[in-house]
Amino acid sequence: MPDSHHLFLFLPSILSLILFFILIKRKQRRYNLPPGNMGWPFLGETIGYLRPYTATSVGEFMHQHISRYGNIYKSNLFGEKTIVSADAELNKFILQNDGRLFECSYPRSIGGILGKWSMLVLVGDMHRDMRIISLNFLSNARLRTHLLREVEKQTLLVLSTWKEKCVFSAQDEAKKFTFNLMAKNIMSMDPGHPETEQLKKEYVTFMKGVVSAPLNLPGTAYRKALQSRSTILKFIERKMEKRIRQTKEGKENPEEDDLLEWVLKHSNLSTEQILDLILSLLFAGHETSSVAITLAIYFLPGCPIGAIQQLREEHLEIARSKEKSEEVELNWDDYKRMEFTQCVINETLRLGNVVRFLHRKALKDVRYKGYDIPCGWKVLPVIAAVHLDPSLFDHPQHFNPWRWQQNNGIGGSSNYFMPFGGGPRLCAGTELAKLEMAVFIHHLVLNYRWELADTDQAFAFPFVDFPKGLPIRVFKS
Repeated sequence: MPDSHHLFLFLPSILSLILFFILIKRKQRRYNLPPGNMGWPFLGETIGYLRPYTATSVGEFMHQHISRYGNIYKSNLFGEKTIVSADAELNKFILQNDGRLFECSYPRSIGGILGKWSMLVLVGDMHRDMRIISLNFLSNARLRTHLLREVEKQTLLVLSTWKEKCVFSAQDEAKKFTFNLMAKNIMSMDPGHPETEQLKKEYVTFMKGVVSAPLNLPGTAYRKALQSRSTILKFIERKMEKRIRQTKEGKENPEEDDLLEWVLKHSNLSTEQILDLILSLLFAGHETSSVAITLAIYFLPGCPIGAIQQLREEHLEIARSKEKSEEVELNWDDYKRMEFTQCVINETLRLGNVVRFLHRKALKDVRYKGYDIPCGWKVLPVIAAVHLDPSLFDHPQHFNPWRWQQNNGIGGSSNYFMPFGGGPRLCAGTELAKLEMAVFIHHLVLNYRWELADTDQAFAFPFVDFPKGLPIRVFKS
């Protein structure tokens, strides 16, 4: 009898629990999810998704899934239920609604190595504040004057070391250029100086870990990268302390033009926030621009010869006008005259896809094109798949700069061209990256011809990289 009495007391709770699970199941059933395969338990399809493939394609994994399920499908990636989008309109919708319907959601390992205050992983007001700081430093006025001059200076410094018929890694040279540029403008560090070279060495180790499996075990690239991160942050912190000490002592600081000085004077960020901001900008400003420049060097010799000829003529015309006016340095008007160069830059970014996909998460249930994206699910807008979509770009596998010229009748959909992302999280360094590429190309085509010295091609690991570093042989023009 006492047992029956206890059962009677617990009966409402048991019924409530059953009802709760029924309601949960009904809620789950009402989602009209895209087709797809969730893969293995825990691992899902992550290994297949991240398998290396040529950067000018979407890869076998993506190709098979799009062929089988369409441009929007479900999967299990990076340990989370995921909606993958190769759909141009959905990708644009996701990026335009960042902060309202979706938010940035990178794997925890990325935050662990770049830092919790990195612009890449921050969301909400803190990301907005960090982005404003970056945009102020990379303002149009600063680009026109200080940064244009620095970009040209660092370009000439690298190109001046190239010898006739010499073979070297184009990727290493591009990285040298972008690292020197960022180190100079972030912390006023001079190229070739021992402390600059030491920082570069630590940074190379750091980068190897960023693109490796996140295994924090002795001897792994990820563990070594965490150690290098610590060394780099200590280095930056010493620079900060020196600047603060000089300010307190009332000493003039000749380095007031760099980002570190700007942040110390014009922001209320904590030491940890400043360290992560500087590291993330060094990462973003160095890595993506260097890969884009290497891709241009790779694509140009393989495209119709008229492209290099038209490019060279455009820059020869600028050089002749500089001679007439007896000017030496490039100015903003010269940069704006590089119209075909901008077509080459756009086509390099479209075909090479330096940023291949983005990590987002649904903040609420979203319905799009008849499919449901449940709240809390991961969303991956795949930028590369759109840029290589034959329904948007004629012969998308061909390097064709002319597709970006207005009214030429050659397929090129600028509405869905998003090499720097879009919406509120559009890359703050977009204009600087284009400026770097244009100025580098200007001096490259005026002074050199080049050929590939060995077979090599760009692979996505998922970060774009050249396995052999793109060996080239150069000749004086």
